[in-house]
Amino acid sequence: MCGIVGYVGAKKATPILIEGLKRLEYRGYDSAGVAVLDDGALKVEKRVGRVRELSSALDLQQAGNFGIAHTRWATHGGVTQPNAHPHLDENQRIAIVHNGIIENMSALKGRLEGLGVKFRSETDTEVIVHLISWLYDGLPGMAGDSISPDVAGDPVAAVRAAVGRLRGTWGLAVMFADHPGLIVAVRNGSPLVVGLGDGETFLASDQHALVPYTRRVVYLEDGELAVITREGVQTSNVDDPAAKSPEIKLLEEEWGVAERGDYPHFMLKEIHEQPEAIRQCIRGRVVAEEGSARVGGLDLSPRELVEINRVGLIGCGTSYHAAEVGSLVIEQLSRLPSTAYIGSEFRYRNTSVDPHGLYFAVSQSGETADTLGCVKEIQLKGGRIMGVVNVVGSSIARACGRGVYIHSGPEMAVASTKAFSNMVAALYLFALQIGRTRNMSPHQGRQFAEGLLGVPDLVERYLANPGPIDEVVRWMPDAKLALFLGRGLSMPVAREGALKLMEVAYVPCLAYPSGEMKHGPIALLEEGTPVIVVAPDDALKDKTVSNLQECRARGARICLVHTEGDDIAEYADVSIPVPRCEEWFSPFLTVLPLQLLAYKAGLAMGRDIDRPRNLAKSVTVE
Repeated sequence: MCGIVGYVGAKKATPILIEGLKRLEYRGYDSAGVAVLDDGALKVEKRVGRVRELSSALDLQQAGNFGIAHTRWATHGGVTQPNAHPHLDENQRIAIVHNGIIENMSALKGRLEGLGVKFRSETDTEVIVHLISWLYDGLPGMAGDSISPDVAGDPVAAVRAAVGRLRGTWGLAVMFADHPGLIVAVRNGSPLVVGLGDGETFLASDQHALVPYTRRVVYLEDGELAVITREGVQTSNVDDPAAKSPEIKLLEEEWGVAERGDYPHFMLKEIHEQPEAIRQCIRGRVVAEEGSARVGGLDLSPRELVEINRVGLIGCGTSYHAAEVGSLVIEQLSRLPSTAYIGSEFRYRNTSVDPHGLYFAVSQSGETADTLGCVKEIQLKGGRIMGVVNVVGSSIARACGRGVYIHSGPEMAVASTKAFSNMVAALYLFALQIGRTRNMSPHQGRQFAEGLLGVPDLVERYLANPGPIDEVVRWMPDAKLALFLGRGLSMPVAREGALKLMEVAYVPCLAYPSGEMKHGPIALLEEGTPVIVVAPDDALKDKTVSNLQECRARGARICLVHTEGDDIAEYADVSIPVPRCEEWFSPFLTVLPLQLLAYKAGLAMGRDIDRPRNLAKSVTVE
């Protein structure tokens, strides 16, 4: 589910592969490995831990100019060196790296073990390389079945026949010692992109690994197989060997900019990039004089907007929280039913898809497997779905065909911050656009538009004076639990704050609507329990304060995020004011202290801020 890099060309492969892995470290991983063909033999090195540990064990000047590399996020099998990729067949002539999960691993492994194959790891990936090996050698029990009876000696046919026997998801890169300069790549549900250079060709699971070398890329689609040589790439469908004409696209230059600058961590840098990121998202899209918005990527006329009878938003993790905020605002401005769905649940609920509705797939990476599965399910059922994504050319963007790019720029920290704000901003643009076609007056539209245009300055103002967050940080090392509370638009913000603190500082957290706190979570409160309450000056503030008092009466320590100048600050042990704004826009401000709290708590507790344990930036498996 993490990083794949491949190289074929005239240069030494190892330094390029290591640099590619370093550029993919932000995705999260637990081990790394490289396979390079050198003097006719596959040389494999792999290590548990960081890429730097792998790099220190390698001879970066070894002669091979053809190889593959991988960073692993464990699924099948523990975090061990034998389980790290690449994996080799028994004769050490074939190497493979794999992102994804093979669902019929047990059946295939049992069959291969019955044929005498000895396994060296616990992974599902090793099953694939042995399966390819048996097909490639034309051995009894594998080559003589009904899928592809004559593949012996043909590396491409062997890979094609092998994936025909797999169930699950995969992004595969395979190299053969006796076919120098050839990489076979196959995609099914896990992203792969080929980079085209001058006499050299690259492969990666993420375009970010390619930007130092080329901007010309070919994105593989599900069910496609690519034959990669230094001359370029040929693609075909897995079930049809007829060659296709690959579509070459250009990467945006901004994806090459990924340095921390003067910041100690990407997360802190990206928190402080939010004012400009939001400006980038809304620039040219808000039409203040008309009190409306124009989101060209949606390509919807006013008549089409009027004909929409419901809106659904689908996301996972931070994207789901952004979808919750967007859903509430869309419903209020358009008076249409609007619902946010968790992607991993939606696709298995057999949910009724409304052909007259409009659905949005919300994802920073545009590669989230659960959300991408929802896109396909909605399309299969005749629904209309568009993307709200950051990464141009990503799988969700291509599958949807239409949507809105959030333009937050590269987000390198695993814990998302600026993408949350920009996803919310993009959904607010749609809310304004559809609201004005229905029941918003020009005056209401202008007020909303002007408020949205003012958000970046307010975010900038808060970040210049973030308040006494360090006092709350001191509560966290000894906390058995932190409880986050909010109502209305502040409820998804509370959820996002809890998620961030769990991700970065590993503090157990619960997030609840304030009114639900007494229906269970109140039982967990004891003397000193941190309770973080999000209560901007809105119509629900007084209700939230009542719930705050219930926590306080049971000995909890209260951190209150509130509007500056509001007298409710007296009810808190620590009060963190944010600039005053219209209540619609409070999520852009109230989320900021929660992001900083997570960052500072993680720092104080010695956590790996940008790459928290067990997490991956782009979740490309279910």
